[in-house]
This record gives sequence, C-alpha cells and structure tokens, in this order.
Amino acid sequence: MARQTISPVYEDLRRFDANRLRRLVRTGAYEGHTGGLARGKLQVNVVILPRAFASDFHRFCVRNPKACSLVGLSRAGSPLIPALGDIDIRTDAPQYNVYRFGELTGQRTDIIDLWQDDFAAFAFGSSLTVEAALAEKGVKLRRIGCGKALPKFRTRIETCRAGPFGGQMIVSMRPVKFCDVDKVRALTARFPHAHGSPIHVGEPSIIGISDTTAPDWGDAVELVDGEVPVFWASSVTAQDVLARAKLAISVTVSPGHMLVTDVDARALHG
Repeated sequence: MARQTISPVYEDLRRFDANRLRRLVRTGAYEGHTGGLARGKLQVNVVILPRAFASDFHRFCVRNPKACSLVGLSRAGSPLIPALGDIDIRTDAPQYNVYRFGELTGQRTDIIDLWQDDFAAFAFGSSLTVEAALAEKGVKLRRIGCGKALPKFRTRIETCRAGPFGGQMIVSMRPVKFCDVDKVRALTARFPHAHGSPIHVGEPSIIGISDTTAPDWGDAVELVDGEVPVFWASSVTAQDVLARAKLAISVTVSPGHMLVTDVDARALHG
C-alpha cells in the first residue's frame, strides 16, 4: 500500500495524542520534527545495530548514563519494545539515518526493508520530553522555530569507552532566561531518563564549544538579551560513537525526529 503524502499542519499536530501521531508517522503522513508534540509523553531516540556489538554498546550506555539515558531494549530481531507502547521501531519515527561503515548513506521514513534478524534496538529518553513540564511550571522556553531542530555541539568532554565505542559527549543547547536558570536546573533534574539537569550553563568555551551559532547538528539559534546558553547531554552522543565504530550497518533516528511513546514522562521522575 502506498504511503500517504499529505502532511498535517504542525500546530494541528500539537493537539494529537501519541497513538494518533504515531499512526500518521507510520503511514508517512508526517515526516517532521517532534519537539512540542504529544505533550506529557516520553520521546525517545533509537539506535539499532547488529547483535554482535550489542553487549559492548550496552556497556557504553551504562558507563555514560547522562548522555545515554537508556529506557528500553528490544530482543534481537524484534522490532518491538513493549514497555514503551504499541510501537514498531521500523516505522514509527518520522525519519531515520542509515550508516554503513560509519558514513551516513541515506535518510528514510521507514526501515522495513533494511531490517535484519540480528538487529538489536536501544531507546534513549530525549530532552524534548521535558518541555511540557517546564511550561506547566511557568518556564516558557523560546521556540527554536517550526520544523527546526535544537542545536547540538561536540564538546571536549570525553565519554567512558566500552569496546569499539567511545568519543566526546554531544550536547544540545537551549537559550534560557537568566532568571529561570535555577528553576530549569531543578525541574529537569527530576527527569533522569530524559538527560536530567544541564551539564553546563554559561560560557560555552569551557566545554570546548567555540561558536554557538555554528552547531555540529541541528539549527543555529541566537541568544537575545537576558538569555544564557544552557547545555544538556544529548543521546546524539550514542549516534556519534556508533558512527565512529564504523560498523557494516547501523541505524538511528534522525536528530529532532524522535519516536513518541505511550509512557507518561512524569512516571519517570527521579
């Protein structure tokens, strides 16, 4: 059956629940970013790799929990992670990146024909999850813009290596009003499964970022008067170390195009 091509308006999607949103994604009716959608539900990044490397990759995640906030694992060969809901990880993210020997070779809206019986999938909580919780407490994050992804940067912070997996931590950045920084720290700390509290606030050069207007991933955002840059560990770290390991094949969710789950984000409070 041919996939649908008519895309709903983003503002309309903000009213959709997680299940309805996933149905649109599964049929190809929505291929965009997921920030601000399915309010209150956990959004996850997904990494898929051959089972032969799954043990080392799992060890890497355990050693680097801030960046790799693991919330679900699949059985080898299964495209399902029942703990996260009625989800098929081959179809239910709006966009996937496909890597061969560490090189990005394409982006797809599903990976059904690429699926292998020895694939294992890892799901990581996304910091996009906490936006609704912040809004409920009166912290209004400035929208980066419809259809844009948070800027992400490579830092000089080294991760703890496991087998072939290692490299620098990747962080996402949000502009936050100076008067809201303490509240943001406290609120996001309650979501350890969505990267928790920031790893750095203020001067980006301290963590090895020379220019916040030139992100390594995502879209640039300029600070305005009264704002400071706030940085969170990002699960793009897992994607980056996967690419560096140069496996014959691996698949990730494209940055900003998260898989929306049925899990109540508030149930994962630390």
